Amino acid sequence: MSTTEVPAPVANPRASFFLRLPVVSHVRQSVGLQRGMLIMGLVLTAVFLLTALLAPFIAPYGFAQLSDGDGNFPAQQPPGGKHPLGTTVGGYDVLSRVMWGTQTALLVIIIAVVLSIFAGVILGLVSGYIGGWLDRILVVVADAIYAFPSLLLAIVMAIVISGGQSSLFGGVMAAAISITVVFIPQYFRVIRAETIRLKAEPFVESAKVVGASNLRIITRHIYRNATRTLPLIFTLNASEAILTLAALGFLGFGIEPSSASEWGFDLSKALADTTSGIWWTGVFPGLAIVWVVLGLTLVGESINDLNDPRLRGRKRANRKAPAASPAANAAPGPDTESSNP
Repeated sequence: MSTTEVPAPVANPRASFFLRLPVVSHVRQSVGLQRGMLIMGLVLTAVFLLTALLAPFIAPYGFAQLSDGDGNFPAQQPPGGKHPLGTTVGGYDVLSRVMWGTQTALLVIIIAVVLSIFAGVILGLVSGYIGGWLDRILVVVADAIYAFPSLLLAIVMAIVISGGQSSLFGGVMAAAISITVVFIPQYFRVIRAETIRLKAEPFVESAKVVGASNLRIITRHIYRNATRTLPLIFTLNASEAILTLAALGFLGFGIEPSSASEWGFDLSKALADTTSGIWWTGVFPGLAIVWVVLGLTLVGESINDLNDPRLRGRKRANRKAPAASPAANAAPGPDTESSNP
């Protein structure tokens, strides 16, 4: 009697690569409440990103538009009709301002975090691998920079860069550069600590024995292993970037409405409306800030918990427990050896 051999399934390299991506792998590892928090954070962040990309197509009006074919927009109109979220004291449509504000927030996140990662990773790799007097100097400088309040530094940068003019370039670059300077020590500390640990590993010693240069060891062996925690720091710093930009706008160092839409500036202009019972001019920009910060924070905190090996081991044990319980409760069969005498 011949048996048909079933060929072994061939692994799809694209699928395996996709499953190893940072966020995808964390979703597969998470269970229960942790998975719910992570998915909720991803959904909130995805809505923010899609709104920023599609704002020119889905926003009913421009961010600085004050009129249409029917005439000028009424000031402080309640939500309804052509303005679902109402209008501001200046006659701007609140819904359009909120949607266009996602682009400004995303631009600040990209510039600030990318610059921080670029500078912090390079300095951390060089400082941790070379050590000596260079390492001591960079550590002292990083600690000194980290002591500066980020908001105060942002205000100073706004004045220096834009000269007091609240333009799109000045407001975005002031917030981005100030956040970059403050966040560099965070990336520097994490990468430096990982580099110091990794340079004592056997694979690094083996690379030195075969004659690999320091540049090759840093870029090919240490870099990939030392930057695994960057997605976590990225999500947490992105939420701080949003809050810093909103604080600049609220204090009057943000972006004028004729240059771009910015939630903090709209909140500052809505302060006088609250005493008159006009709530919609400040509630919706504030909810947008809470929405984005909450989504990014949920993603970052969930990834932080899932990166803990102790939590991962506990969750894997909880996954295996239900599968083993039916076998434990089943009665022993005729071929099962009993441990009782």
